[in-house]
Amino acid sequence: MPIAPELINQREDHQFAVAVCVFLSVIVWLVFAQTVGHDFINFDDDKYVYQNAEVSRGLTLDGFKWLITHSHASLWHPLTTLSHMIDCQIYGLRPAGHHFTNVLLHNIAVMLLFLVLRAMTSVKGQSNASAARTSGWPSAFVAAIFAIHPMRVESVAWVAERKDVLSGVFLMLTLAAYTRYARAPNVARYLTMSAFVICGLMSKATFVTVPIVLLLLDYWPLRRATGFKAWRLLVLEKVPLLTFAAAASAATIFAQTVTMATLDQLPLLWRLKNAAVSVIIYLREMVWPADLAIFYPHPHDQLNMSLVILSAVLVAAITILAFLVRRKRPYFFVGWFWFLVLVAPVLGIFQAGLQARADRFTYLPHIGITVALAWTVADVTQQWRHQRAILTSIASVIITALMVCAWKQTTYWRDSISVWERALAVTSNNQTANQNLAVALWDRGKISESHIHSRAAEIIHDQTTLKDYPFDISTRDDLGVLLIRSGDAAGAIQQWDVNLQIDPNDGNALNNLAWVLATYPTDSVRNGKRAVELAEKAVALPGGEAPIVSRTLAAAYAEVGDFSKAITTAQRAVESATAAQNTSLVETLRHELSLYETGKPYREKPSD
Repeated sequence: MPIAPELINQREDHQFAVAVCVFLSVIVWLVFAQTVGHDFINFDDDKYVYQNAEVSRGLTLDGFKWLITHSHASLWHPLTTLSHMIDCQIYGLRPAGHHFTNVLLHNIAVMLLFLVLRAMTSVKGQSNASAARTSGWPSAFVAAIFAIHPMRVESVAWVAERKDVLSGVFLMLTLAAYTRYARAPNVARYLTMSAFVICGLMSKATFVTVPIVLLLLDYWPLRRATGFKAWRLLVLEKVPLLTFAAAASAATIFAQTVTMATLDQLPLLWRLKNAAVSVIIYLREMVWPADLAIFYPHPHDQLNMSLVILSAVLVAAITILAFLVRRKRPYFFVGWFWFLVLVAPVLGIFQAGLQARADRFTYLPHIGITVALAWTVADVTQQWRHQRAILTSIASVIITALMVCAWKQTTYWRDSISVWERALAVTSNNQTANQNLAVALWDRGKISESHIHSRAAEIIHDQTTLKDYPFDISTRDDLGVLLIRSGDAAGAIQQWDVNLQIDPNDGNALNNLAWVLATYPTDSVRNGKRAVELAEKAVALPGGEAPIVSRTLAAAYAEVGDFSKAITTAQRAVESATAAQNTSLVETLRHELSLYETGKPYREKPSD
């Protein structure tokens, strides 16, 4: 008995879906399997897992109570917390298991994305398996890019970003449930979809804009919006979901009270400028994912205004274009606004943390850009002869190139030292990278290297502060000290000179600058005459009788060869230090006094 053509097509369609899912799984594990051999990162992994007492104990009754009633790493996402607890219950604090779970969840999200896109784009106008398979090719491409784009590395390779991959799974389940509901609405299907939305909100705070994404999907590909009345009903349909989102937003804002930047720290204009530029950077990195890092420092008010204006114009232009072509190319409209809607909560308008942007922030938003591109290309080239062969060849090259880049990017995440060294290699003025690298090096016993990066972090901190607050004399004094300890005498002198222009009676600047000009080991830096002038002025100020100031004046006299004054001043400093019972300073002063008594000036040792 012959088999009906419909059954043959259904079997072929099923085989196609299975083959694509297998392919997607293979490329995911080819790139990310290496993370099973990676360590934890000393940035948030400690808060989320290995230094969190509630989480690291695994599954306990007290732990369940805690994850519901407390924030975790300044966020309320109980399902993400629960997933970490389950990992600790199964794997303990062995990083391999935690990384394995991240990759597994990402793999599931990737396969679900393919299946969901394929189902959604087959809702109308596709009556047989062959047509469904045609819509499956763009779906497969979108899922493949989502699977192995280098911008996904941060979300998958970083244990602390469990919330990304877990919320990704719940988004795909939400879309699948919503597609079923859209085809045949009933209460049970609506409740199922709502349950997945709630799970997503309990996984990651930025899930709050997903109800708006569902409205976009009503326009395309579900095509549920047929007029004003239909739109009104569709919006009302989302009200319960928006209510859940509002409640989750309130919980997040409450949890982030400590980490949320104030308008004094980051004025609104700075945030808006950074947001505009970040959108364009995210688009550029979608096409050319180079120089990726775990942390990008916030530019504060240092963004070039021309760049800000150009970025804002480009965003506006693409938005207008998407609106103009919404009827002819609805997928472009939906894809672009999918991106904007999902990236909006993390653009820094409500800033939590010190970053300008982050690769992980594009985990779900970038799907929209890929959808817009994939369906646009498929539509524009539909009249080509051998379209599938040509596009498959191009897609293969793109996917292979991205896999290589993603695999390499993942290697930087093997441990804390490598990930922070990479950040320093591709970013500038990165205080956070220096701080965390210093800690990682210290933990490895590399003390001298740790000190170098710790000092660099302090210098960047002061330099950043002075860009925003150039008349902050105290910070500028501190920066001068840090620079001189790092061997940058010219930089230190410049800082103290600026302070003396702001306040000619800045005692710290007078004393520090005089000391460097009198004792620095490099001849070209020293200026004994000016050192004497500065030190004498410092001594005349209130508090100038302190032994440390007299010490500087003595060194300045010695530098110009007036050893009698140097000896007298040094002796006075010894007496003051003795009266203050500062024994370590007394010993130092006596050593310097012995040099002056033999007609030798004091010289600092070169910086290490």
